[in-house]
Amino acid sequence: DILVDGKLCDCDIVVTCQVGDPVPLEVKLTNWSKHSVGPFALTVMPYQDYQNGVHNYDLQDAITFVGSNTFHIDSVKPTKDSVYFGALLFLYTGDFYLNIKFHEDNCSRELPVSWLCLPSVHIRATEPVV
Repeated sequence: DILVDGKLCDCDIVVTCQVGDPVPLEVKLTNWSKHSVGPFALTVMPYQDYQNGVHNYDLQDAITFVGSNTFHIDSVKPTKDSVYFGALLFLYTGDFYLNIKFHEDNCSRELPVSWLCLPSVHIRATEPVV
């Protein structure tokens, strides 16, 4: 489950926030398998989609994380949850997306595709209301 600013997100929802306001981000991983999983890292990578096949990940002047964009997960036991909290600060208006991945920690080989990617989260940063 992914919550942005307290709202549950999926690929069909656009979350609107205001430039300059910290936006809480919560990612909950539930282990539905019969075995513990881990260790791995959860990484949140913001990008802009130019709708021509190009994704711009070079957004250090447009978005900043309050805290880290990578979280270490030791292990998650069967039928248990692990929840990670962070926050984003949008510095400019626009449409942004979050690519959320799970990958093996301390290893260059990524997990199989079925493990690593959650649907992208669409966030629209707008001007503050005065």
